[in-house]
Amino acid sequence: MPESSTALSTPYAEFDFTPGDLARLRFAFSPVSEAVGSLRTLQDPGRHALHLPWIRGVRPRLRAMDLRLLFALAPLGAYIPDFLTPPPTGPLPDIAAELDLVASADPDEAAREVARVPAADTRPVQEFLADPAAGTARAADQLRQYWDTALAPYWPQIQGLFESEVLRRSRQLTREGAAVMFNDLHENVRWDDGVLRVRTMAWRRDGPLCGDGMILVPSVFQWPDTLVMAEPYQPMLIYPAPGVATVWQQGTVPTPDALDALIGRTRARILVALTEPGTTVILARRLSMTPGAVSQHLKVLHAGGLLTRNRSGREVFYGCSPLGHALCGRSCY
Repeated sequence: MPESSTALSTPYAEFDFTPGDLARLRFAFSPVSEAVGSLRTLQDPGRHALHLPWIRGVRPRLRAMDLRLLFALAPLGAYIPDFLTPPPTGPLPDIAAELDLVASADPDEAAREVARVPAADTRPVQEFLADPAAGTARAADQLRQYWDTALAPYWPQIQGLFESEVLRRSRQLTREGAAVMFNDLHENVRWDDGVLRVRTMAWRRDGPLCGDGMILVPSVFQWPDTLVMAEPYQPMLIYPAPGVATVWQQGTVPTPDALDALIGRTRARILVALTEPGTTVILARRLSMTPGAVSQHLKVLHAGGLLTRNRSGREVFYGCSPLGHALCGRSCY
């Protein structure tokens, strides 16, 4: 999977969208893609200073793990083997199902992809290439162990950010259209008259999507860049989700004194924390409160006209109403 970089004006991956492709455009998020992205974060903490709270927390727990194969398959640079990040197959992410896809990847295709990585001459990669079927199974097993240690404890707040982002982008696509939505995703991404261009570092692509559509995947660990995938896989664009820093910031939400006096400090913290829609669980983790306590305050704020409520599947997302945004001193998005 080539990585995009704002430092280069070319090349581009270009995708010509038909009406059928737009109809098949969907959002999803991927636990295994986040795991792979986080491996690169660990290798270059200086470039990903935003994630230092997570890095400091997980490094001591990873010391006993052998991560040489995973680091070799996901090195710093322009390319990651696509079999490590299979496109999400549904709206509800399942790490076990995604790891099964990694383990069962086509050995020949996986070998072709792995041969392209910059560390192709290292021992872990050479062992992979000697037996790709065993290599994909080994990579999936190590990813599973890594996930349990490094990401599973943090997944609820990461997933909460993704759920809010998917809801917001889906609304934006419906209300404002593809051009506005795509051009708002990232500076590497541009939409012009039915053609999507994604700036890349390592490859070129042009031509139609042929009715396959595209998956748009928000990411925490891909920040600040983008990734794009194409044939022979389902086309997929991974972009950094806005508000990444809030994933690691729990408990402290500064509030204006006047707002504290008007509605109380706890309700002011909840209102200020809702820069984007979120569920009760998302807010509870963000504010280090119990879901029950958050729920009671949300009911009062909603009854007072300061919040909106929208259901997405089984989840209820709360967002600031125009009045709520005004009280917080910000404009509605």
